[in-house]
Amino acid sequence: MNGDDQAPDEPRRPTAPGLLEVASSFLRLGCSSFGGPVAHLGYFRSEFVERRRWLDDAHYSDLVALCQFLPGPASSQLVFALGMQRAGLVGALVASACFTLPSAALMIAFACGVAQAVDLTGAGWLHGLKLAAVAVVAQAVWGMGKKLCTDRARLSLCVGAAAALLLVPGAATQLGVIACGGLVGWRLYKDTIAIGAAPGRTEGVRGHLAAAVALLLFLALLFGLPAIVTASGSRPLAVFDSFYRSGSLVFGGGHVVLPLLRAEIVPRGWLTNDQFLAGYAAAQALPGPMFTFAAYLGAAMGPGAPSVLNGLWSLLGIFLPAWLLIGGVLPFWRRLRAQRWAQAALAGANASVVGVLLAALYDPVFTESVRGTQDVVAALLAFGLLEHWKAPPWWVVIVSAAAGQWLLGA
Repeated sequence: MNGDDQAPDEPRRPTAPGLLEVASSFLRLGCSSFGGPVAHLGYFRSEFVERRRWLDDAHYSDLVALCQFLPGPASSQLVFALGMQRAGLVGALVASACFTLPSAALMIAFACGVAQAVDLTGAGWLHGLKLAAVAVVAQAVWGMGKKLCTDRARLSLCVGAAAALLLVPGAATQLGVIACGGLVGWRLYKDTIAIGAAPGRTEGVRGHLAAAVALLLFLALLFGLPAIVTASGSRPLAVFDSFYRSGSLVFGGGHVVLPLLRAEIVPRGWLTNDQFLAGYAAAQALPGPMFTFAAYLGAAMGPGAPSVLNGLWSLLGIFLPAWLLIGGVLPFWRRLRAQRWAQAALAGANASVVGVLLAALYDPVFTESVRGTQDVVAALLAFGLLEHWKAPPWWVVIVSAAAGQWLLGA
């Protein structure tokens, strides 16, 4: 069943064809979405806004803004939200599993010694993947900017947000510019903006009750697990608690969680610092979410067959807070954004989100990928393939990896 067969933003019931569509889409993205969380936003926009038309740019940007506000991995929360809007809770879980498990399996394999002989230093194909990420993010910023920054005020918000983040990088600045954009948008557009349909289905009392339970469970685990671990002395519960708290308290995505995880794991002697850094280096070369680094850490803690289960246990610990948060907030978010004042605020916040992506396009995506004129040319060619020739992102990724290997040959 094709995603174009029904109107954008109208969710499917969790039927077998709908779930198969969700699973196939996110499994392919989980195997091909290189470049980190910012690049993931570009891949998702290309797949679900442009190709499948599950939602439009405004609603997509609304979800991006919501996920940026919540702690945890923004791109993985966006996966959960997209799956939930398309096929309910089952669709959300299927989407998350399909997007996460490919890289998680590779990270567990690395921890078990399958990939320890691979040296990624200076790999040409890896450099090609980074250049593909530059093009993917640039296309997302270009496309969203054309549709969401449609007047001088919104364009100014976009540029101002990008400038602020480049001058004062960090999660606090990111949240601040989005909040500021929302405030300016409310002030400018509250009496003039047209009210559009809210994305996704309208939840009834049962849906809102389930959302409230998810939020309460998030808080109960966050504050209750440490006490349970202290009382029981259980090592598995201590491991789960460490990953759960790290996933609950981090803003800014995978790279920001690194010091939190290290502080939880290395001082306790669960892993050495060298083991920790080796897994982090491998995680940067894989598709999918950076938080699958947790699967490596869990698997590396316990040698032998149980290491696979330890990896999956740690993976559940770090992703569960993100799923509880987005699952708990999304039903209330749908009702909120149907209000005129909320849509006015979102018009400004969405322009700021484009600015956030514009800043990320330069740092870290451009600064960590482009080394010289040859790289600029390669990124421009990849952008042309995406934007003008409408080549699918996965094809551009493969071509860029091959070109990088051919040119650098390392």
